[in-house]
Amino acid sequence: MAYLNDHYLKLKSGYLFPEIARRVKVFCEGNPKAAARLIRCGIGDVTEPLPAAVIAALHKAVDEMARRDTFHGYGPEQGYEFLRRAIAQNDYRDRGLEVADDEVFVSDGSKCDCGNILDILGHQNRIGLMDPVYPVYVDTNVMAGHTGAADESGAYDGLVYLPCTPANGFVPEIPDGKLDIVYLCYPNNPTGAVATRAQLTAWVDYALKNRSILLYDAAYEAYISDPQIPHSIYEIPGALECAIEFRSFSKNGGFTGLRCAFTVVPKALTAATGVGKFTGLHPLWLRRSSTKFNGVSYVVQRAAEAIYSAEGKTQVRQLVDHYLGNAQVLREGARAAGLQVYGGENAPYIWAQAPAGVTSWQAFDTVLKEANVVITPGSGFGRNGEGFFRISGFNSRANAEEVARRLQALKW
Repeated sequence: MAYLNDHYLKLKSGYLFPEIARRVKVFCEGNPKAAARLIRCGIGDVTEPLPAAVIAALHKAVDEMARRDTFHGYGPEQGYEFLRRAIAQNDYRDRGLEVADDEVFVSDGSKCDCGNILDILGHQNRIGLMDPVYPVYVDTNVMAGHTGAADESGAYDGLVYLPCTPANGFVPEIPDGKLDIVYLCYPNNPTGAVATRAQLTAWVDYALKNRSILLYDAAYEAYISDPQIPHSIYEIPGALECAIEFRSFSKNGGFTGLRCAFTVVPKALTAATGVGKFTGLHPLWLRRSSTKFNGVSYVVQRAAEAIYSAEGKTQVRQLVDHYLGNAQVLREGARAAGLQVYGGENAPYIWAQAPAGVTSWQAFDTVLKEANVVITPGSGFGRNGEGFFRISGFNSRANAEEVARRLQALKW
């Protein structure tokens, strides 16, 4: 008799975004005229073409694959040296942060790495999560057997939820008790909030004191426009001893369809074995990668390398500025519609509070049916997301302006 992984049965009926897709599909099938004017501001998928430098690098790499003398088969599981060097130099060492090339692991997505990192972390850990939270952090812990069942509100036994509300600027307070693993995401998905240097310093100090590990998701780092906001957790002294950082090329270079990201696992980072001996995580993550992953394709890694060229940096900045401009348009439109809004300044997301008495899914249905716009219900991100919804700035400028107009025409 074959047995399945019972932990999957604890998951709620559907991952947030497939459920949104299902509802939109039902609506479009029943309303073909409305479907024709539908604008999607739900899932955080980019819409604009790849930077020209990336396209040129792709073409060159494809041509190399057509010749025996420049063909590439299996590459290094950790990533080609040319890309790891470019990442470590441009994103870290040029900013005064001592990250070595071999502390960078190239992957096919930060979403994947945020889940896969659990392979090298024990089941004994007491895990803290922001609430609202990117659902992947929760669901992958459920899949790994780190939780009990969910209660009526959808919260899982065994996880510690750290409230993120307008009162604390969507940055969780330092807990009184000890947490072993803490997920932090800034600029934040879904709220669009950022954490100050002082706030991140408090979390690093907490982690060092408790020998905890911070899992720091910085996928939206390129959107930080405030010079006072750290771009990396490693800007905080001591973070190399207590934090793993996840980054992605999806939201800056538009790689959602190409798939390329990276994770930094410092050699100074350690965790305890079952008998209390501290050992490094770097060799374990390398072992995991070389066993379960065959690496990102050569062609895509050459494309990612092009992001760090002079032309690539300029073109990526233009892409980011475009999406931030959309976010500003949407932010102003939501405010003009009488909504309380957050985010949209250092992140591509608007976090809007629904009118009093309107739930997140009710807001979703209203905006879909009356404005023909797809948003993301805040309750899908956790209990503290109830009563809010997320609007994505990933779109054309014309669509962003049209959505802003439609929001102002809504009658709640």
